[in-house]
Amino acid sequence: MLIRTLLAAAILATTAPAHASDRYGSRPPVIVSPDLTAPWLMQLTGEGVQPAVNTRRIIRRQQVQQRRVIRREGAARVEQVAVTGRVQNPVRSKLDPTYLPQIVSYGSEHKAGTIVIDTNNRFLYLVLGDGKARRYGVGVGKPGFEWAGAHKITRKAEWPSWTPPKEMIRREAAKGHYLPAFMDGGPENPLGSRAMYLGSTLYRIHGTNAPWTIGYAVSSGCIRMRNEDVVDLYERVKVGTKVIVI
Repeated sequence: MLIRTLLAAAILATTAPAHASDRYGSRPPVIVSPDLTAPWLMQLTGEGVQPAVNTRRIIRRQQVQQRRVIRREGAARVEQVAVTGRVQNPVRSKLDPTYLPQIVSYGSEHKAGTIVIDTNNRFLYLVLGDGKARRYGVGVGKPGFEWAGAHKITRKAEWPSWTPPKEMIRREAAKGHYLPAFMDGGPENPLGSRAMYLGSTLYRIHGTNAPWTIGYAVSSGCIRMRNEDVVDLYERVKVGTKVIVI
């Protein structure tokens, strides 16, 4: 009788196993991504079982996607530099050929011999007439130092000396840059090889010992040119030449 009772209990145990849900109530099954389970499943069951997902392919795909994101972000940074990089922080590199002197078509009501400076596009035009002009690349005033107007060249100087304005000396000293009260003309002088002074203003068209700044807005209002370009312009214009800054 005891043996029959034990057999009946064993049969019930095998045909109706207990479930965790019997104690804790019905719960949804936990589903783990095949990307995670496949490698572990292969380790547990041996080499004969292949994972549902090729993990190497997944890794390669992720790496490709990451490289694409990096390239897109890099392109966005380059585009941003292209738009705003000329405002400040020029990099010492070769001059953009766009800013080399060249003869261009230029429709203007100004008579031949007039200088027109386009500060937005960083170009100086010497009007030649007949719809032509000689164009030079220039550096212009940085933000806060832009200006526009019409003046005449009142003085010309070769290898000019430089006397920084007191305001500039104080402004630069506040940044930790200490300027001399006076500097003789020469290759180290920031005014470069030639200078053409505009009216009674402190502004000049002059050369520079930092040619990589051409095409940028970095000056305190003066118009700067490469030394070889300012020499060329200097020989072509006279005192009294009209200069229009726009």
